[in-house]
Amino acid sequence: MQTDKKKKTSISQHIEDTHAYMKKKIGLDKSWDLGYRELVILGHRIQLYYVTGLCDTSVIQEVLKILIEINDNESESKKIGEIIENRLVHQQVEHVNTMDEAIDEILSGLIAVFIDGKDYAQIIDVRNYPGRTPEEPDTEKVIRGSRDGYTENIVENTALTRRRLRDENLRNVMLKVGERSKTDVCLTYVEDVANPDLVKYIKDLIEKIEIDGISMTDKSLEEFLMVKKWNIYPLVRYTERPDVAASHLLEGHVIIFVDTSPSAIIMPTTYFHHMQHAEEFRQVPAIGTCIRFIRFLAVFAALFLLPTWLLFAVEPSLLPDQLSFIGPNDEGNVPITVQILIATIGIEFLRMAAIHTPTPLSTAMGLIAAVLIGEIAIEVGLFSPEVILYISTASIGNYVTPSYELSVANKVVTILLVLSVGFFGFPGYMIGITLYIFFLVQIRSLKTPYMWPLLPFNFKAMTHILLRMPTPYAKHRPSIVHPRNNYRRP
Repeated sequence: MQTDKKKKTSISQHIEDTHAYMKKKIGLDKSWDLGYRELVILGHRIQLYYVTGLCDTSVIQEVLKILIEINDNESESKKIGEIIENRLVHQQVEHVNTMDEAIDEILSGLIAVFIDGKDYAQIIDVRNYPGRTPEEPDTEKVIRGSRDGYTENIVENTALTRRRLRDENLRNVMLKVGERSKTDVCLTYVEDVANPDLVKYIKDLIEKIEIDGISMTDKSLEEFLMVKKWNIYPLVRYTERPDVAASHLLEGHVIIFVDTSPSAIIMPTTYFHHMQHAEEFRQVPAIGTCIRFIRFLAVFAALFLLPTWLLFAVEPSLLPDQLSFIGPNDEGNVPITVQILIATIGIEFLRMAAIHTPTPLSTAMGLIAAVLIGEIAIEVGLFSPEVILYISTASIGNYVTPSYELSVANKVVTILLVLSVGFFGFPGYMIGITLYIFFLVQIRSLKTPYMWPLLPFNFKAMTHILLRMPTPYAKHRPSIVHPRNNYRRP
């Protein structure tokens, strides 16, 4: 065997070398899930390699049966390669010329067929990944609409997207990331809509990734693609709904699928992309607009309700007479700022406990939290009733936020604003909000302003953000992604 400039081992014409290489490279005799079968076809030794858990057993048996029947129906041994290729009646058969490529395909669930005397391998795509059937995502449920969602199978995910966009310009570019994991990553876009510079930029970033594996799949990939590693706000949007992904593809966005992840990554995105939900587009425009405004109000409350109420509680002189009832009637034994922090951390305890609690026990845990902890904490003077009220309202606002990543980031900002008000009062409140706005303005997602279309201001785009426009009037694609075709009509 010879090695090229890229240190890729070419396939030897001597099949003994191939077998020895497989033993050394992938542990053929040590890993029980690596399948191997040798046949003699027309006087030539034929070897098949595959991973038993990623291939359907019946398909492997069918391939073996077809190959064995060649001895009964053919006699031209000099054309053994062409004969085998023509007999492999599968949807995709291709040639590879290096052992590295062959091993990558085997470990991806394909069958590699090596022929003695030939310096190539025939790869049969018969992969059958274990996984669940498409079902509605828990975090993106709608009252009316499709009930299918992405799964951990990248082939199924691209098919679900293709089903909604039967466009000849839809492109699914397959890449691999990870020297050891060799995780499949699919770059999806509409060729005559998406900005080619954006597609090339994202593709180049993915190809430059150097790591042994991305076991955390899409999140690990995101951290390589985004420049600001410690930014708390989400710079990409995740979705498990094929209709949401297809809608963004038509706008000119780029979608990334990572094998073994049920989430698609939408790039680039702004703050307001994380405020959208499919339910708004499943209602008539007027109702969708109302839902959108209620969601904006909930997110605003989740961010600013607690620090604003704390400001009025510690500086009641700022309140007009008509709102003098705001504030704790009984401060209790613990300072208000500390109460808010303890209650916020307690809510996080409950959230984490709900995630790790088996479903049959979650109801009992909720009763314990609501009755025992909440009521008793008020009675003993740890919390004032107003603290529980406003903490609960802010928490509901966080749960209303469509993007989980955005809700967590907003929660961190709320805690920082509470601390700022608790230490510095009204100046801390104003400085904290000002710094928060400056922080959002300077964020970029793949060179895209995070607060667009508010800053920089775009009246037409801002109208589409605030109002759920009827589909016949949504004629233009968002300019922020710089699409090749701005008009939505072909």
